[in-house]
Amino acid sequence: MSSPLQSIKRVSTVLLGGVAMIVVALVFAFVSLRIAIHGREVAVPNLAGLSDADASAAARELGLNLSVENRFYSPSVQQNHILSQAPAAGSRVRRGWQVRITESLGPQSMSVPDVIGQTDRPASLILRRLQLEVGAVAHLPAPSPAGIVLAQSPPPNSKGLHGPRVSLLVSDDEVAPDSQAFVMPSLIGMTVGGASLRLAGAGLHITTAPMPEESETSDVGAALPPVTPTGAATITSQSPLAGHRVTHADTIHVTLSN
Repeated sequence: MSSPLQSIKRVSTVLLGGVAMIVVALVFAFVSLRIAIHGREVAVPNLAGLSDADASAAARELGLNLSVENRFYSPSVQQNHILSQAPAAGSRVRRGWQVRITESLGPQSMSVPDVIGQTDRPASLILRRLQLEVGAVAHLPAPSPAGIVLAQSPPPNSKGLHGPRVSLLVSDDEVAPDSQAFVMPSLIGMTVGGASLRLAGAGLHITTAPMPEESETSDVGAALPPVTPTGAATITSQSPLAGHRVTHADTIHVTLSN
């Protein structure tokens, strides 16, 4: 008969063997999982300069998906070719990962149309017809009919654009009594009378004092009374510029044609 000590040794041996088997199984499972995960990873290819079709084919071959994030004008990269990508080339990602790309629109081939004075919907249609996009649309309370484009950025006939978006400043209903701030419209080419009437609903006033950068002190223009809305001379420059934030406390400085 075996002694109690021998029985204990046999039980210990069985237990240690079981623990060793469990450890080996866990290590094997961990290694298998690592192989499975890394086996599904691929290196992101360099798509810069490729055409849309070639970039799509290269991504599809590796099980990656392309997503167009932006489109910009470029004098050096052909239209419908890739300007940049994210993640960067060489990054390791899982199959099925989405690679975001920026496409080139090629060199800017047309100037920005003048949509000032149009209602917002026809203005949007004009821009889209020229393959331009409507960017931010701001609203300015004004006495003029609602929905009229008062200013645009970039301005008409602009060249050397970075992107195809054109932001619009659109007239809104009459200003509410408790309104505090407004978006400055473009007054260039208007008479003082017309500009004053446009701004009157917002409680803003025009002065023909020198521009702030031409004045020796910042309050020279503010000390002068607003101009009377008469005269046929047209406005050639303004401060603040169109699109800037203005409040009731601000005076609008303009210069007039001779």
